[in-house]
Amino acid sequence: MERPFVFINSAMSADGKMSTKERKQVRISGQVDFERMDELRAGSDAVMVGIGTVLADDPSLTVKSSELREERTKAGKDENPARIIVDSKARTPVDADIFQKGKGERIVIVSESAPTDKVDLLKEQATIIVAGKEEVNLIKATSELKSLGIDRLMIEGGATLNWGMISSGLVDEIYTFVGNLIIGGMTAPTLTDGEGFTEEEIQKLKLIDSERMEEGVLLKWKVLANPDK
Repeated sequence: MERPFVFINSAMSADGKMSTKERKQVRISGQVDFERMDELRAGSDAVMVGIGTVLADDPSLTVKSSELREERTKAGKDENPARIIVDSKARTPVDADIFQKGKGERIVIVSESAPTDKVDLLKEQATIIVAGKEEVNLIKATSELKSLGIDRLMIEGGATLNWGMISSGLVDEIYTFVGNLIIGGMTAPTLTDGEGFTEEEIQKLKLIDSERMEEGVLLKWKVLANPDK
């Protein structure tokens, strides 16, 4: 199956949390990491998030740097990469920031179980991809994205989408900024939530690079093929 090159980019606390137990986003990294993330967005064909991230944080997922937007325009691209929401039940608000801010394509991936009336409303705001019956089939969805010309796909969470992509064998690399704070909480999201692997299924990574950045560390991992999957 053909699919885009897929990487996850995330920031987490020293204890692996991405937000608080109330799922409120906190500032984990500084300006240098924000600029790095902006460059990653600008260099991608699309940025993907899950519906939980949209409902909790309402991100715009736009490229913030005017210089980077101009570079994309000069290269014949939209100012922003395509912005994608994985939303099995079509719960995305029609006034979400993704639809309101910045130029560029928007895509919502739903399942066959999504209510028709909600899907029809989203069709006015975005391209709709239907993949999977009750839940979005991520393998089918990424194949569809490849057919639309998306070759480099950036995943910005949250924890459920990260788990789904990794457990489906759809991620090539993972970039994590680990910040100098402890958040705690059994219900606070980690990099990946979901069902979790058994001991035999555990996903192995290879460290590509590590560097100190501001008051934390940036880790770059290659996701190794798992012959048991």
